[in-house]
Amino acid sequence: MKLAEFYGGIELYREEKMVYAKLMTPHRVLSTCRSSAGGMHDDLMYLYNHQSCEPAGCHMNARMCRLAMESPEDYRREVADRHNLPFQKCATLGTAANMNNAAICHERFCDLEVVTICTGGVEGNAGRAGDPASYYEPQDDSAKGQKDRGCNMRPGTINAMIFINRELTPGAMVAAVITATEAKTAALQELEVPSRYSDGLATGTGTDQIAVASELGGNVLSYAGKHSKLGELIGRTMHDAVLRALAMQNGLTPASRCSSLAYLERLEIRQQELCQGIGEFLSRDNANLFEQNFSNIVNDPITVAAVAALVHLRDKFLWGVLPESCIHEVLSLYGAQVSAAVSGKTGRSYAYMQILSALKVSLDKDAFLEFVFQAFALGFSEKWSDPKSEICEGAGRRDEETATMG
Repeated sequence: MKLAEFYGGIELYREEKMVYAKLMTPHRVLSTCRSSAGGMHDDLMYLYNHQSCEPAGCHMNARMCRLAMESPEDYRREVADRHNLPFQKCATLGTAANMNNAAICHERFCDLEVVTICTGGVEGNAGRAGDPASYYEPQDDSAKGQKDRGCNMRPGTINAMIFINRELTPGAMVAAVITATEAKTAALQELEVPSRYSDGLATGTGTDQIAVASELGGNVLSYAGKHSKLGELIGRTMHDAVLRALAMQNGLTPASRCSSLAYLERLEIRQQELCQGIGEFLSRDNANLFEQNFSNIVNDPITVAAVAALVHLRDKFLWGVLPESCIHEVLSLYGAQVSAAVSGKTGRSYAYMQILSALKVSLDKDAFLEFVFQAFALGFSEKWSDPKSEICEGAGRRDEETATMG
């Protein structure tokens, strides 16, 4: 099925589990294709993005997954042959994302046009550059066994094909990849996508792939950085295509990320653990009430803002932006904002800060999460109480003591 045609130079098609571009005019292509078609070429005719497995249960098509990893030349040939394409003229991208969820974005400025088509999934394989890795390609047998671990990489990939209707120098082609990568990371940052391999924010996935194709002929462009109009169009189309693809594939949208869990999940916390953790600092009745109203509480925009600020401040300390000497004071102050948001009693913020400042405050993940649990419990224990006789359960059932807040 033909999806679109742009600037008289490319045609986009979708067939079964593949989206491919037919280059109607000569293009220079730079790609991460792992076969001999990877790198830079001026003689390719097709670029394709192929779904080699399902996002979950990838073992169902283990052969294609393994072929893509261990024998990319054979993988390219098999996919191309299946769709009657000349494999010698094809560059390959592979993914577990559904091709029906491909997003196409097109921008122009004067006679300059940029088209980006993107698929994406981040639920299993999102990572932050520098996270611990498992895949290694040894030169000898000294690390035998490490390479095989690559077959256990989780599905989840952001793939992009970018088409430009002007010729780019080789250096500008590389700069286009840099600009597109920054745009992808900006989109993930806006969605607060967590790394699945650390407690940091994701900058991409462990298997991201890209291809940039520039139409040959005419005046050659030598710059694709952020100061250029070309860079602006690459950035906008890549950013928007990533957002649209993730919305379709994973249901990730800005609105869906208005949740306290969106900021806490990178600390390996889910709804059940959050309910249990907070419930330990509440009476049994209040713990049940909290669990029954979980979504309303954690998705409240004021509470989300307070939790986001608290988690981000932890990042600031870990990054060394804020001095460690301020940890206790800062986290107690902003933890009180969480309590006030949950209770709806902003006038109690100072009292909440006083109580929280007596608790253990640490950047350690488990200790920090316990502090968050206590901040939630402190606010929820007062949410429905008489303001003239407010009692904090917050130090709660765990300590078997209560604290009167006057």
